[in-house]
Amino acid sequence: MGSNASERIESDAGEGIKSDASVISVVEASPTDADSVASALSESFAEYRPLYTPEGYAATTPSAEQIRARWDEGPVWVALRDRRVVGTVSAVPRGRELYVRSMAVVPSARGRSAGELLLRRVEEFALAHGHERLTLTTTPFLSRAIRLYERAGFRPTGRALELFGTPLFEMSKDLSARD
Repeated sequence: MGSNASERIESDAGEGIKSDASVISVVEASPTDADSVASALSESFAEYRPLYTPEGYAATTPSAEQIRARWDEGPVWVALRDRRVVGTVSAVPRGRELYVRSMAVVPSARGRSAGELLLRRVEEFALAHGHERLTLTTTPFLSRAIRLYERAGFRPTGRALELFGTPLFEMSKDLSARD
């Protein structure tokens, strides 16, 4: 990887969010990280591939080229462990709402706070930029992710959607009541 997140980790040691054991760090990614982000998405969702429609799976696991093409839509963060991207999340501002997109943690890093740290970074960004609400969509079969979102304060909105025939539902977290 060129001048990317894993190299920046040493210089950003005081700025990145770290898990308790400093094993996982979260840093903002750059377009040079697109290959690693695409790889993390692919690895994270591979076990669920049979539950998606082919088109829904392709949309959930975009290629590095597709990720680079949408880079200007909002920030992208990566979770790093041993200089390897083990998780990712991005955000798209939509007025007072911040849409959480492409949240993923590779299987070997699950249960090590990577997801919590990624969501915390998104929330910090949202608060710093005046967003009043976080929203995301997920599939009913990603039960572990849904539990993570619920622990982080997200609640189902009741809005059912679909991604190329794959069922989705929306979750949101109100930030406007925070001090």
